[in-house]
Amino acid sequence: MKTLSASDLLAGGELIHEIEIPDRLLASDGEQSPGSIRLRPLTVKDLQLISRAAKENDGLTSALMIQTSLVEPRMELTDVYRLPIGLMNFLLDEVNRISGIGASEAELHSAAEDPLVKAAFILAREFGWTPEQVSDLTLGQLMLNLQLLKEKAATG
Repeated sequence: MKTLSASDLLAGGELIHEIEIPDRLLASDGEQSPGSIRLRPLTVKDLQLISRAAKENDGLTSALMIQTSLVEPRMELTDVYRLPIGLMNFLLDEVNRISGIGASEAELHSAAEDPLVKAAFILAREFGWTPEQVSDLTLGQLMLNLQLLKEKAATG
């Protein structure tokens, strides 16, 4: 068995998936043929940004996931909100499938509430660190930096 490289692991995030939209989800005038869209998998960074932007709003989370994943056609968030609910659910399922997310939205929100995930967000925001820089920290370094931020907030 071959040991995978970092490039091997990251390669899946660059794939573009052609997704055929079922006729039943499109407004049909009898002349419309099936069509397709192009989606890319969501990355950890995408999910962090979406989680931060959406906070407790499940509808916004779904819309941002679809908008972020859509390669073609590009859509504004306001347009994603105007999609029929059946089509939106289909697209969200496809985004989850190609991204390897087997979790429900409730499970994703629960993961975002994890103390270590929250700590990573705080450090990234306060110090301008990238997700990669935060993930390189040991648990001890993470806790020390959080304690320093806590003390700074108490004195300033």
